[in-house]
Amino acid sequence: MRRDHVRCYDEETLLAQRARIVDVIQSGVKPLVRITTASGKVLRCTVDHAVFTPEGWCKAGELAVGDAVMVADTGPGPSEAPVPPGLRRGIGVWTAMQRERLIKEVDTCHLCGRDFPRDQLALDHVVPVARDLVQALDERNLAPACEPCHVTRSGGEQALARRAGKVAKTVPDRVVDIVDDGEEMTYDLSVEGPWHNFLANGIVVHNSYNEESGRYRELQPVFYVPDESRKLVQEGRPGKYRFVEGTAAQQELVGRVMQDSYRQAYEAYQEMLAAGVAREVARSTLPVGLYSSMYATCNARSLMHFLGLRTQHELAKVPSYPQREIEMVGEKMEAEWARLMPLTHAAFNANGRVAP
Repeated sequence: MRRDHVRCYDEETLLAQRARIVDVIQSGVKPLVRITTASGKVLRCTVDHAVFTPEGWCKAGELAVGDAVMVADTGPGPSEAPVPPGLRRGIGVWTAMQRERLIKEVDTCHLCGRDFPRDQLALDHVVPVARDLVQALDERNLAPACEPCHVTRSGGEQALARRAGKVAKTVPDRVVDIVDDGEEMTYDLSVEGPWHNFLANGIVVHNSYNEESGRYRELQPVFYVPDESRKLVQEGRPGKYRFVEGTAAQQELVGRVMQDSYRQAYEAYQEMLAAGVAREVARSTLPVGLYSSMYATCNARSLMHFLGLRTQHELAKVPSYPQREIEMVGEKMEAEWARLMPLTHAAFNANGRVAP
């Protein structure tokens, strides 16, 4: 599925686009809800999955009957007539002149996702000419397309204008029913930007950034206790301090007190749940040392920026002073990234660990 495409929507214009699937992530067994709209669309999703509404993004578990969600539909487009042949020819000539400069010797069709040599590719207008003439001569609106995709897309663009400018867009649809729908294994899609959303059973939802939520499930007693490698003592004035190793007595104190505190807090949490107190209320007694799990996606540049801020390294041009716990997370992420993309990782270090 990672080379397939899904329908997504521009969150500003509400017009339909296509986005490539970047990853499919198994998210574990989670409680589900079934949402039904006035037009008959039905979505089964986790309670913490983000759903697009007229007011922006909202968790599915926070929706109520009467709220509106954004669904697939069609509406009038900006053009009600085909582009005049003379103007289309002029745009075509200008577009062809950019071909050698903008298409690599081997490049990827932005519509089907397959690679082709340059002589089998043309430049395609991502936002069709019939939809927005202003972008017709903007090279940022051009992307490589293989010949079959380009022919199909061009014919469809003229057909779009001929049918009175009807375009695929997203519109509000009222929620008429929300019910719990059991628990089962769930999966998330991560799609390429810039909008990071996709259409699920006719309803617009967000791609994966999923953190375990104590509002919808019982949290497990997995807590952080620093080991001997964690420096415990801060020396120096604010802004110029450093951490040094603690004594054996300090290490013993930290471990014992944290474990006692965690045990007491979790027992209080369990007591409230057993008494029927809502999870979202009972979780307030849990400390920040509770581990949280999440699924998130990023590209290499975003990861470089994160590592530049959240890790210390002798090759860094710009020094960083992260808290040790987030640095530990960064180190594990960097080790996996270096394994998957060794050349990019080496270039990052050679560039002083500054993201391009």
